[in-house]
Amino acid sequence: MIVLSGGTGTPKLIQGLRKVVPDEEITVIVNTAEDITVSGNFVSPDVDTVLYLFSGTLDTSKWWGIENDTFHTNKALQKLGFNEKLMLGDADRATCIFRTELMRKGASLTAAMQQLSTRLGIKASILPMCDEKVDTMVNTPHGCMHFQDFWVGAHGEPEVLDVKISGIEKAKPTKEVLAALEYEDNVIIGPSNPITSIGPILALKGMRDILNKKKVLAISPIIGNAPVSGPAGKLMKACGFHVSSKGVAECYGDILDVMVIDERDDADENDFPVRKVRCDTMMTSVEKSKALAQHVIGLLGDIR
Repeated sequence: MIVLSGGTGTPKLIQGLRKVVPDEEITVIVNTAEDITVSGNFVSPDVDTVLYLFSGTLDTSKWWGIENDTFHTNKALQKLGFNEKLMLGDADRATCIFRTELMRKGASLTAAMQQLSTRLGIKASILPMCDEKVDTMVNTPHGCMHFQDFWVGAHGEPEVLDVKISGIEKAKPTKEVLAALEYEDNVIIGPSNPITSIGPILALKGMRDILNKKKVLAISPIIGNAPVSGPAGKLMKACGFHVSSKGVAECYGDILDVMVIDERDDADENDFPVRKVRCDTMMTSVEKSKALAQHVIGLLGDIR
């Protein structure tokens, strides 16, 4: 089972998927276009959320960082007048230091993550989408800014004029990603931001061609005309997509076989570009995440 992941929506689905499928049968291809350097250390937020989920340490009250982490280093830096772009906990920072030191010695991001997974006893395969550095850049009336500066620094408040992925033209799926896709036919696109979480993965060289040959199911992060959380609506609108589950399906295009939308979504049954299935997608508990995962697996089995 392959899952394309970014942000916090898809990890909630993975939490339920783990109740249905053994970890060793799950491969997660994760967005890296929001990676950033903080205080000299390489931070991969979307990858680390999945890493901490599988290691049993994720703070699921926030869906980022490590549960019960302390912030002594961050607070000490603030006292010195140094404000970090991202608020790193002390244990979270240890992960970043370990990864950064490996990469400084020549390891790729993928190799560094494999070592981290091994050290943390993780049986699932967590794969960064690529090893090249790519950055999601948000164009605003105040200038072009990295996604982290837009979402964390500016709290997602600036008007969005456009979104670009810097460096994507030179990026390609890793050999590990390609091997996983060669082996597995079922692909789930989780309920993550279609522009900044899933979009960079799909923009990799050759990725859409590969997915066109797979059974692909996506879960919409939009209910009605609003995202469940995050800036997906504002970003979709800026990129020319209607803020709706139909807009998400159009964003993904012809790689889709099935789009799962929430049972409360009022999308027109007759005005949808792909097969649409309704169910409860609000994963407010582990049990609801498990139920959605079971439903999704059943739908994949029905695709011919």
